[in-house]
Amino acid sequence: MSSVVPEGWQISSVEDLLTPDCLFSDGDWVESKDQDPAGTNRLLQLADIGDGRFVNKSNRFMNDEQFTRLNCTQLQEGDVLIARMPEPIGRACILPRLDNRLATVVDIAILRPSAVDSYWLMSVINSAGFRTKIEEQSSGTTRTRIGRTALSKIKLLSPPLPEQKKIASILTSVDEVIENTQKQIDKLQDLKKATMNELLTKGIGHTEFKDSELGRIPKSWEVQPLRGLSTKVGSGVTPRGGSSVYQDHGIIFIRSQNVHFDGLMLDDVAYISEQIHAGMKGSMVCGGDVLLNITGASIGRCTVVPNDFPEGNVNQHVCIIRPINSLYNKFLGIWLSSDYGQDQIMRFQAGGNREGLNFEQIRSIKIPVPSIQEQEKASEVVDSIQVSISEVQSKLHQTQSLKKSLMQDLLTGKVRVTVN
Repeated sequence: MSSVVPEGWQISSVEDLLTPDCLFSDGDWVESKDQDPAGTNRLLQLADIGDGRFVNKSNRFMNDEQFTRLNCTQLQEGDVLIARMPEPIGRACILPRLDNRLATVVDIAILRPSAVDSYWLMSVINSAGFRTKIEEQSSGTTRTRIGRTALSKIKLLSPPLPEQKKIASILTSVDEVIENTQKQIDKLQDLKKATMNELLTKGIGHTEFKDSELGRIPKSWEVQPLRGLSTKVGSGVTPRGGSSVYQDHGIIFIRSQNVHFDGLMLDDVAYISEQIHAGMKGSMVCGGDVLLNITGASIGRCTVVPNDFPEGNVNQHVCIIRPINSLYNKFLGIWLSSDYGQDQIMRFQAGGNREGLNFEQIRSIKIPVPSIQEQEKASEVVDSIQVSISEVQSKLHQTQSLKKSLMQDLLTGKVRVTVN
């Protein structure tokens, strides 16, 4: 925290901001046996708590008897919900109006402010400085969490209520832009998905169709396994020494977090030395390769490596697929990322408690194969939609960066707002 306290502000702890009529507690201990899919009382979980927004993702319920017997804390619209576990730990959102009676699990802290602005407080909790303090106060070996008492003692800079409300108003206006931009992206993603499904089942300009093991497809198409359509299916390894051998520059080393459906994300990419790269010849990446995540939570995520990509390599969690000339790499990427390709991938889960794909399963993935000319045309259609998505995503990232800067300036008092 800055050593300079802005005029009119004060240093407070979270608990200092709460009056006696405020609620600050953990959620409830609710086990699986205490839940009822047919119940009408919804149980919110960590998956519902986004970083500044309510995600509304989980689908757990309790009946009235369970809710009453466990003496559940009934949530209210406007409550600030704080995730006491990652990822990231300490993320907070404001509960919107929902139809059900609501409770939440013990790993979510409930904060019901009355003397401070809820949105301002949520923004402070989500700020970089406060997040760092939460991480410093968290503990645990296998499951890191922040205790409610520790959370309540964290210090923050607190402006007067009118200034809190003005700051909240400014940040809310930016949030509205972010939300509307995200809606544009969602609509374009839906269009892309529908277009992909259409192109992969009906093709372009076909009038005759046939039944196949993949469903109805154009009569001229053939279904083939990937093993006959690729010259390489394989992954790399983690270099000896693990992350300790990563460098700030050198040969790009692609990990699963870098592989996304809309391209390679290299913001946090690792690098390895020329020597290590030379010792991993079997997993060198070439422009035009298709990369597929084969383990972990991102299993099935895939992308096509740009043709102008520099030298690179992959670890054991990323599979390189190098198609033959009769299979256009972008068409393969479209198929693998479609509902049809993803369904095959998910049915191939292996590895016991950890999801995973082996190379034989990948080689057995079935693909409908149009003419190379039709593959290229279909890919151009999907590419044009992706270009629009990328343009809007760029606007979203710019607005998110603006909000981050505003939070740093406004929540620390570096820039003061005028209160009428």
